[in-house]
Amino acid sequence: MKKAFSDEDLIKNLSLYYLNRHLKIKPIEKYHRKIDESSLHDREKYKKKSEILLLNSFMHHFPEVQFENFICESPDFIAKFKEKKIGIELTEVINHLEMKKVESNLNKIFRQAEILLEEEDTTKYRGVYFLEFNSSIKFDSLEDQQDIILSIYRSIKKNKPRGYVKSIRKSFHRRNVFITHEYSMNLFDELCSEKIIELIEKKNEKFPYYDTSVDECWLVIVSDMNSIASRYTFIQNKEHLKEVKSPFDKIFHLENLFGNITSIK
Repeated sequence: MKKAFSDEDLIKNLSLYYLNRHLKIKPIEKYHRKIDESSLHDREKYKKKSEILLLNSFMHHFPEVQFENFICESPDFIAKFKEKKIGIELTEVINHLEMKKVESNLNKIFRQAEILLEEEDTTKYRGVYFLEFNSSIKFDSLEDQQDIILSIYRSIKKNKPRGYVKSIRKSFHRRNVFITHEYSMNLFDELCSEKIIELIEKKNEKFPYYDTSVDECWLVIVSDMNSIASRYTFIQNKEHLKEVKSPFDKIFHLENLFGNITSIK
């Protein structure tokens, strides 16, 4: 029986980072091993591993940061930075709430297609496949989902778009079959600064309950650019972020594809 909290999506995210050549492999692997060795439940282990991946870009900007505690809750992590004990609270900003459910259905569809291909011949089809779909597609329709799975399966077998699949691109992967959506950006895909400010205000309310033994507490807000629900092209009214008031010592917004970082405080 398959584990309820498998690492399939996590492995897929790792693969995307490898392809983008931004993954800090050694520390990520080390931190994931430490999380595996902890007494956390599988669900929490998966959550913490995913959060560490989201912090990958953060590690590029702060290579001196050494994470020490992965199993704390408030804040999410304790780290050492320049002889200081730093609490790091991580939160993801969702840019397209309406896409969150679509993406969830899409990932389930991808997994079913991956299973079909792996059961047939993993060696033949292994790789990362980036797919783009026709605009008329309905991912939440159970009837359509089966047709979409078959379209994906046939497109990968023939290495040509079929049915619902508009385009297909393959990248090498040495292990399994991974299917994801093609990375595409709208030039006017804006992330409203008010969404970031709203997140900060919610975290401000919880600040009194955070670990008081830390020297500083940082808030890291992440846009997961491998997710269609979190992508953005630019931050709208970015100057409004300068008006933010917060008890956090430092506040950053970063995206995990190209590693762009905005220092808010």
